[in-house]
Amino acid sequence: MSAPTWDPAQYLRHSGHRARPFADLLARVPGLPARAPRIADLGCGPGNVTALLADRWPTARITGYDNSAEMLARAEEHAGPTPGGGRLRFARADARTWTPAEPHDLIVSNATLQWVPGHVDRFADWIAALRPGGTFAFQVPGNFDAPSHRLMRELAGSPRWRDRLAGTLRHDDAVLTPEAYLAHLTGLGCTTDAWETTYVHLLTGEDAVLDWVKGTGLRPVLAALDDDPDARDAFVEEYRRALRAAYPSGPHGTPFPFRRVFVVARKEG
Repeated sequence: MSAPTWDPAQYLRHSGHRARPFADLLARVPGLPARAPRIADLGCGPGNVTALLADRWPTARITGYDNSAEMLARAEEHAGPTPGGGRLRFARADARTWTPAEPHDLIVSNATLQWVPGHVDRFADWIAALRPGGTFAFQVPGNFDAPSHRLMRELAGSPRWRDRLAGTLRHDDAVLTPEAYLAHLTGLGCTTDAWETTYVHLLTGEDAVLDWVKGTGLRPVLAALDDDPDARDAFVEEYRRALRAAYPSGPHGTPFPFRRVFVVARKEG
């Protein structure tokens, strides 16, 4: 799969919709063991939702990690001391290899682990790094069988594009079911809460669903065709037409159903 180049401005165009699942995830995180907790946000992106951690735990030492230089540059706008005496910083790291250097009270990840093949294999290391009573919490998109992603994969696999885009896109097994996550983390000694929610986002503007996926799922295709602008534009145009048929706009915007999977796992004290 081609490594996507991230565009923070494009990603943030739908920041309100994208932040809501993170807020819903944090609402289910229980109290943390330390009065000044150590928190890691894996895949912090532009840092706008990482800042919500400081609102919830104002005394915390929080580090947002990402492997995109573009995202980290944008995230630095949020770095610094917090009003409650904590601190928010950002650092480059890859979730495929990151292992905490010190005990943590909370490790959280928002819409990142779907980019990490075999991410459940990392869970044991992260749980081991939690203090007793600490929490590992994450949410991932569960919409890989939705038209937005299925049509993208079908187009990439069509005769016109398959030689250029073979292996570029994630498949529908990029994330597990809530039941599978629950079983895995319970097996690691955690009290685990797992659930799913389908949000129906009402998007505005022309080709609103295309605008959404340009900030996330379409990034690998754009990266793979970056050296051929004509081909890139042709793919996007074909995909645009397919999305218009799959997600017709209405008088108030374009309804965009989006399923997400949530997990909150508390390490036994």
